[in-house]
Amino acid sequence: MKNELLEKYALLLVKTGINIQKDQTLVINSPIECAPFARILSKIAYVEGAREVVINWRDELSSKIKFMHAPEEVFEEYPDWQRDFYVSNVRKGAAFLNISASDPELMKDVNPERMAKSHKAASNAIKEYRDRLMSNRNVWCVASIPTIAWAKKVFPELSEEVAVEKLWDSIFKTVRADTIDPVASWETHKSNLKKSMDFLNGNNFKYLKYKNSLGTDLVIELPENHLWLGGSEYTPEGVEFIANMPTEEVFTLPKKTGVNGVVVCSKPLNYNGNLIEKFSLTFKDGKIVDFKAEKGYDILKSIIETDEGSHYLGEVALVPNDSPISNSNILFYNTLFDENASCHLAIGKAYPVCIKNGENLSDEELSKSGVNDSTVHEDFMVGTEDLQIMGITADGREVSVFKNGNFAAL
Repeated sequence: MKNELLEKYALLLVKTGINIQKDQTLVINSPIECAPFARILSKIAYVEGAREVVINWRDELSSKIKFMHAPEEVFEEYPDWQRDFYVSNVRKGAAFLNISASDPELMKDVNPERMAKSHKAASNAIKEYRDRLMSNRNVWCVASIPTIAWAKKVFPELSEEVAVEKLWDSIFKTVRADTIDPVASWETHKSNLKKSMDFLNGNNFKYLKYKNSLGTDLVIELPENHLWLGGSEYTPEGVEFIANMPTEEVFTLPKKTGVNGVVVCSKPLNYNGNLIEKFSLTFKDGKIVDFKAEKGYDILKSIIETDEGSHYLGEVALVPNDSPISNSNILFYNTLFDENASCHLAIGKAYPVCIKNGENLSDEELSKSGVNDSTVHEDFMVGTEDLQIMGITADGREVSVFKNGNFAAL
């Protein structure tokens, strides 16, 4: 890839995604395969005023070896030094940039119970870090670059070199890094997302009813004082950032006990190197009471059974079928991209910022407001080209929200 284009993308992530502040620490979580790009990010962050850039390297091949051969009790533990790393950095106001680029099927031979235990131990140990990010107290951004294994999964008919090049091209387009002025392009994009937010917040729907030909027939109740968000977000100090690049969604939270019916996934879900395909969930009073999957059933089961909150939903997100990632007709096998090609829901923890003053409420106050809590937050895709969503207001007025997969009124 041309170094100029790579630097343009890195600058976009540092200035628009993270919006690095002078003398702020930046933590980059990066796979070791992405080291050259992580170093470009590091250099640009320093030039833009970062006090320190700390790179936290990840090696999923080593993780697989551990999952395959370590004793069982290891997965119920989380090292103090790792906890201290996240908690100390989040407390001093660091920004966090996560490079998402895993092999979609690397962990298919790993016992899902081991992965579930490990995830739960980590989530509990660094709860303060997770809570601060999900409440936007710290700036954070998730973005991606290609790896060979990921590119070959997306484009299996191509050689490694051509597959990586094509995935680079696809990523640049989805994040608007291929435009003359990516920062300006994002300003326009944020304005367009705000139109959707204003429509949804203006109607203040009490219920959303989903139906499509896959078999989805779902009613979602939204809590009082819910907020639709999208595009950029803000810290309490007013620092603007983009949590996901790319992003095409507007999102809110469901009332924990207010989801009823059946929802059918529309795309495979890549969960920690495992694919879950052709699955459905059945809800009663918010709780998942039944589920099916043609592939990855045990993985899905491990997600749902993580804790009490993982039996409920935490996010409702709307994405038009007629959007850049969807129109590319590429299945990325990466939730960051696939969720932005499709309306989606999330199992588990809700974002407190999706309810008025939620970032300042206690856990007990959030719970009373219908906000779900969990160590899990896992998005899955439900949007289709024939998805119909009807909104119902508190006074019973019905408004068409989605028609044939797209916003009906925009």
